[in-house]
Amino acid sequence: KDKEEDESKEEDSCSQQNRAPRKKNYQSTDEKKAEEEGDQQRGKKVPTKEQKESENKERKTNKKGKEEENKQKQDRKNSTSSASSNSSDEESLSEEELEMLMEEVEQKKKLISTMRNKPWRMVKKLSVLREAQAFVEKFEGALGKGKGKKLYAYKMMMAKKWVKFKRDFDNFKTQCIPWEMKIKEVESHFGSSVASYFIFLRWMYGVNLVLFGLIFGLVIIPEVLMGMPYGSMPRKTVPRAEQATAMDFSVLWDFEGYIKYSALFYGYYNNQRTIGWLKYRLPMAYFMVGISVFGYSLMVVIRSMARNANESTADGDDDNFIFSWKMFTSWDYLIGNPETADNKFASITTSFKESIVDEQESNKDENIHLRRFLRVLANVLIICCLCGSGYLIYFVVKRSQTFSKMQNVGWYERNEVEIVMSLLGMFCPPLFETIAALENYHPRIGLKWQLGRIFALFLGNLYTFLLALMDDVNEKLAEEDVVKNITRWTLLGHHNSSVENGSIATPPPLDPADVPRGPCWETTVGIEFVRLTVSDILVTFITILVGDFIRACFVRFVNYCWCWDLEAGFPSYAEFDISGNVLGLVFNQGMIWMGSFYAPGLVGINVLRLLTSMYFQCWAVMSSNVPHERVFKASKSNNFYMGLLLLILFLSLLPVAYTIMSLPPSFDCGPFSGKKRMYEVIQETIELDFPLFVAKIFSYVANPGLIIPAILLMVLAIYYLNAVSEAYQRANAELKKKMQMQREEEKNKRNNKASTNPMLEDLEDLLTPSTKSESQPKQAEDKKTEPSTRSSPVGKQGKAAAPGGSPMTGGRGAAFTPPPHVFVTQPPPLGVRAPYLGQPRPRGYPPGPVPGRGRGQPFY
Repeated sequence: KDKEEDESKEEDSCSQQNRAPRKKNYQSTDEKKAEEEGDQQRGKKVPTKEQKESENKERKTNKKGKEEENKQKQDRKNSTSSASSNSSDEESLSEEELEMLMEEVEQKKKLISTMRNKPWRMVKKLSVLREAQAFVEKFEGALGKGKGKKLYAYKMMMAKKWVKFKRDFDNFKTQCIPWEMKIKEVESHFGSSVASYFIFLRWMYGVNLVLFGLIFGLVIIPEVLMGMPYGSMPRKTVPRAEQATAMDFSVLWDFEGYIKYSALFYGYYNNQRTIGWLKYRLPMAYFMVGISVFGYSLMVVIRSMARNANESTADGDDDNFIFSWKMFTSWDYLIGNPETADNKFASITTSFKESIVDEQESNKDENIHLRRFLRVLANVLIICCLCGSGYLIYFVVKRSQTFSKMQNVGWYERNEVEIVMSLLGMFCPPLFETIAALENYHPRIGLKWQLGRIFALFLGNLYTFLLALMDDVNEKLAEEDVVKNITRWTLLGHHNSSVENGSIATPPPLDPADVPRGPCWETTVGIEFVRLTVSDILVTFITILVGDFIRACFVRFVNYCWCWDLEAGFPSYAEFDISGNVLGLVFNQGMIWMGSFYAPGLVGINVLRLLTSMYFQCWAVMSSNVPHERVFKASKSNNFYMGLLLLILFLSLLPVAYTIMSLPPSFDCGPFSGKKRMYEVIQETIELDFPLFVAKIFSYVANPGLIIPAILLMVLAIYYLNAVSEAYQRANAELKKKMQMQREEEKNKRNNKASTNPMLEDLEDLLTPSTKSESQPKQAEDKKTEPSTRSSPVGKQGKAAAPGGSPMTGGRGAAFTPPPHVFVTQPPPLGVRAPYLGQPRPRGYPPGPVPGRGRGQPFY
């Protein structure tokens, strides 16, 4: 035993802590052996295997009993702790624990809100999200104290339910947007420029739906329900001479017969001040609804332009790294439907094409002088086309006035104006597009020029039509004076004939169908606008059916047996004409605004037209058209479309305002009959229904001395706001330039650092070949001496000091020490090295000047 103890002490002094547990094991085994030997020497019996097994079983049973007791004690403790936590939170959780718990809950909430942005796999995201939600649900209620705990838990539950309700409601609103999936499908295959037309069409449908609700609810329904029935008065009865053909299809197709004397047109409405048991003021309602149509449209257009401008300026400058953003951030990983995935793939491909076209146009070089000459030539040709179309429309309208006075006129003569205007609208836009090929603009800029030219064409045609129509209105006003006298003499003769017969009773009323009628120029104007609208609808649908669908079928099925490739050559598949369709929509809306005052039912016809056009054109685009050869991206805002719409709204307001303020209404039809001007209905209402001071205030407000300064003030305010907005735009442009310059400077700095670091490393490698060769054997010697000097502190200090001394050994100070002065032509002598600048002289170095230097050199 003494020998073993001595050996164990020596081992402990050598191995110290690592061999301490081994010593204990050896001691325990040696003691057991010694005890067994002592027992054998004393003559005691060694226990058998059966006895050992029984002893082991007893020990296991004792351990199990102890474990059960410990479990029972822990259960008791847990039950008491839960009871105490339920009884009082102040006893179970201290203030520090509550603060820590609150911080953890806030961290989990932040993690839940930012989980989408984590660059993790979906499995990890879901697992972490579930854990965080479970933690928040478990410990969020524990932040309350005492009685407030239940209230806090109730508030949190209601807040979660409210958030879920808002999310579900937003999803429901998105699903309620009409034609959203159709427009997305079109956008994925044809680009954002084609989709912008359908978005604009949907917006126009919403505006017209509101206008139809105003007119139908406040004008048409009150007159039909509370007004005089059909046949009770001349303006609501078909004349005797027209009753035989009033139901013929050809007559109804021209909006004559029973349609002319219906609630669809202006002449059907009565001029009674109040109608029905509600005492509804129909003339006042008709006038105010006609004004509110323009007011609501103006408000909606300006509001949409302002919202689009805010959206376009809210986005940052996204001209940097366009292709990288599209490559790495375009795909939506939540897509699960194969059809949706195909649409998304097509959308990403189309967006790449749009960006490539933009990049090519920005880097294009061209001959400036030739380009200017071609653009001037194209504009001269287009101006000639516009002047010719205007003269043609004026000539046709004048000719139609002579046809209206003739009898037995054919179908073409009756509809010549509508046919010519529709044909001009169908053939002039492709002609403009062919001429515009000389200009070679960017597709987006070329689209704007094309839209402007087609807008000028439609607007010139419309105003030419109106000017020619005003001549017809003046002729009808002169005719009304004659008819008015005839009507009075007829009524007077009927009364005198009944008196001459000697009857004392009142004479029987004259049949309304026999009363002479005036021309009712308002209804005539309304009929012309309805004809133009219906003819435009038919021409549009026939053009799509023949020019797109039948053409696509011919190319698709006849291409196999034709002489050349029909798909690549003539006629090929048709492209969707964005400019023609947009301008047709704007032009049609201008006719609706002008004609709705004379034909209240025209808005209902336009609603049906837009509804059918959405489905018909979506089908035609997806089945018959192909994407443009030069796909381009639409602007972020549709303010160009809205600007055209605002201009056509203002120009359509002028003829209506002229007729309201200047022309006298018809004497025997319409709600304003019997008055000198239409606006007198407002003066009549103010004088009869309002106090006197309101009439005085209105007269003061209508004074030109106040109106002219108010208009000047509005002009000055508009000028000031325009100047402020331009200043903000310039400031934004300057800030963008500064940010771009700072970004480029930072990029140049990073590039310079990345390029200079390898150069410095190469120079160090070239200038210090000997130091590396000397340091390698020293490192090998240090490695040999490491095991012997690891335990001694002196060796550690020496090791730490050695690499810190030279800058070329890879320590932290290596990058900050200057390079040594080394002669490149003559290597330094072996065994003797001059110290580096700023280092202490090595031991054993003889005092005096440094070897290799002349006299007068400084000492280090």
